[in-house]
Parts: sequence; C-alpha cells; structure tokens
Amino acid sequence: MNIAIVGTGYVGLVSGTCFADTGANVTCVDVDAVKIERLQRGEIPIYEPGLDELVKKNVAAGRLHFATDLAAVLDDVEIVFSAVGTPPDEDGSADLKYVLQVARTIGQHLNRYVVVVTKSTVPVGTARKVRKAIEEELEKRGVDVPFDVASNPEFLKEGNAIKDFMSPDRVVVGTESERAKKVLTRLYKPFLINNFRVIFMDIPSAEMTKYAANSMLATRISFMNDMANLCELVGADINMVRAGIGSDTRIGRKFLYAGCGYGGSCFPKDVKALIKTADQAGYSLEVLKAVERVNEHQKSVLFEKLQRAFEGQSLQGLTVALWGLSFKPETDDMRESTALVMISKLLEAGCKVRVYDPVAMDECRRRVGETVVYCRDKYDAVLDADALLLLTEWKEFRLPTWGVVYKAMRRPLVIDGRNIFDVEELEENGFEYHCIGR
Repeated sequence: MNIAIVGTGYVGLVSGTCFADTGANVTCVDVDAVKIERLQRGEIPIYEPGLDELVKKNVAAGRLHFATDLAAVLDDVEIVFSAVGTPPDEDGSADLKYVLQVARTIGQHLNRYVVVVTKSTVPVGTARKVRKAIEEELEKRGVDVPFDVASNPEFLKEGNAIKDFMSPDRVVVGTESERAKKVLTRLYKPFLINNFRVIFMDIPSAEMTKYAANSMLATRISFMNDMANLCELVGADINMVRAGIGSDTRIGRKFLYAGCGYGGSCFPKDVKALIKTADQAGYSLEVLKAVERVNEHQKSVLFEKLQRAFEGQSLQGLTVALWGLSFKPETDDMRESTALVMISKLLEAGCKVRVYDPVAMDECRRRVGETVVYCRDKYDAVLDADALLLLTEWKEFRLPTWGVVYKAMRRPLVIDGRNIFDVEELEENGFEYHCIGR
C-alpha cells in the first residue's frame, strides 16, 4: 500500500516510520529541503527513543522514502496524511494555514482518487475546510477527480511514541464514506489482526476526540496541582491523597501526580484551541479556562518557594542549578516547558543559572542562547549552587549520590518540582528540602 505523509515533524516522522514498519510503502514529504537532505543521510531531526534505528531499518528495506515535492508522488499513493503543524494563533485558535496549503496543493495536482487524512490536531470543522480547498482548486482546473477526506488524530506520547503507535490504546478514524473506510481499514489491518481497537466515527467527533482527550488529561494535572497547593496550606500530603483517590477505580491512578506544571506541544496548545472553539460557538468552557490559569501559576511555584527559602534576602547574585529542561523525560522538547519560565524569572531576579539535561541542552541553547551556564553533568550543575531545582523527572536524577551534591553546593537547598526525592533521605544528608503539596 502506497501512502504519503506531509510534514516530517514529530507526528509525521513517527507515523510514517511506523506505517513503513507495518509493511506500507511510505513517502514522507516536507518543504524543508535541508531537513529532507538530513533524513536522507540518516540524521533524525528530533529525539525519540528508538526512532533513529527504525528509520534506518525501513529506509534500508526500501519502504521509507523522503521527498520535497508532494505533486511528484501524488499519482502513486492511495492515502495522503496531512501532519503539518497547527501552531496557536495570537488569539489561541489553531492556525490552519499549513493544513490548507497541503489541501490546495493536492487540489492543484490530483489526477486519481485518494483519501486525504488529517493527522494533525485540528479544530472541529477543519475537514470541511480541507474538502472545500481541494474542490476549489479542482474547479479552477476544470476537472472532476473523486477524493475523500478523513480524520485520524494521533495519540502519541513523546518519549513513548513508537510503542504507542504499534500498540495503541485505540485508533480513532473519522470518515463519512464507505470507500474511504475500506481504504483505511486495509491500512490498519495489522492493528485489527492484533485486536487493537480501531474506532470509526463521524469526522467532527474524531476531530473533537483528540482535543477532549488532551483537555481531560490536562484537567487532571491542574486539579492535582490545585489540591497540592491546598495540601501545603492545611498540612496534608498530596502523595497520600493521590494514593487514596487513585485507588478508586472510577478515578484511577494515571495523571494524578502533582508537579510544577505541564508543557509540551499538545496540552497547552490544545487546551487553548478548544477554549477558542467553544468561544466561537458561543459557549464558555469555564473548567478548561481554570485548568489553564492553574497551570500558568504552577510554573512559577518553584520560584515562589525559592523566594520563601531566602525570605528577607535578595536573590541577586545567587547561583541556582536546574536539573531538567525538557517538559517531560525522554524528549528534548522544551515547548511551553516550566524550565523556560524558571530561567526567565531567575535571570530577571539577577541569579546565575547552571543547567543540565540529558538530551535538551542544544534545544535550550537554541532558545535562550548563552544566558545560562551549560554543565557537563548533574554534579557539575550544582557546583557552588545556592539552590537546586528539579524540573524534569529524568531517571538519572532519581538516585544521585547526595554526599557529592552536598559537598558541591554552597547551600544545601533542594526544591523538588516533581516529588521524586525522599524527604527523610534528604534531611538525613543535611539538606533543606521542599517539594509540591507537602
């Protein structure tokens, strides 16, 4: 089966590679010629565990290809996935200009039936706009070529994307054409054979499902952060509360961890976009607006704890170490990360900032330049530090040699933004320890 995937960002490259690994013949298309040249040389532009080996394997097998011209491959494919970016506009709505550019390109060059599938996260109603854009271009050419439009939102977790794709909780497909359904059923046959759930529904419901899913998860995170902040005021322990409510099967244990706020490419953008969609429909999503407010505040909680630890003193001239820069482990993605907020606040306060992350150092340098000190490892980062702030729960941060950390720091102050350290162990080693919700 021949398919094309437009966009070689996170979603496009992971999806294209995994489809190739199931046996499809895949061409990943991107207008960025430099990125395509790098991919053709085997250089992977994003960090995702296991992706580089899978790309090389499928390129070598002749199932995965890279190109810059969608028109050149359009006649040879049955499905075109649109996986281009949908960045937030100034008002929080999703910017569809790249999605519609792909649609217009298809309309300008379409000569045979294809299914055009939106893989990007897009607002309800986008499929109609895609169909209209293709139809307008066909009309300009004076031709009548059949095609179908479908929605197939992705549910990939960064750092675990390959497993998520190959062993999905569910595959959601929105289509209103039996012909398109048959084509997509054939594509997802390997998943059906393995008894994974492929859920077919109407297109607007599929478009809404992705936003609703991410917004629900973001809601759980902000709810727990709100509870954590209250726990600190009334003397409760959020970890005990989490154990208590997580044991309720109606609630479950996932996404109940308090911390210093969520970030990344999905949750912040999708919450904003769904709020905007509701506003445009004349309805106010009050719960999600609160979710967003709580999260924005939570990104500053560690800075507030630092200020309280040095109450009555200026932070000017202090050295602060940051462990973790990416918004979550197993990725170099810093979009909307708490680290960016912390770095900005610390620099504004006159602090010297020393940072270390296992994979996101280059991304941090791209975003904030040389305004911080980039360290070779976690122990180098705490050298002469007045405080250590844990922002990302990378595995290598979980069991440090605290004796080494203690000797390296000027003041043994640890502020744990992810509640991964043991308070008794820290206090036994002479540290002043603060965390979230306790």
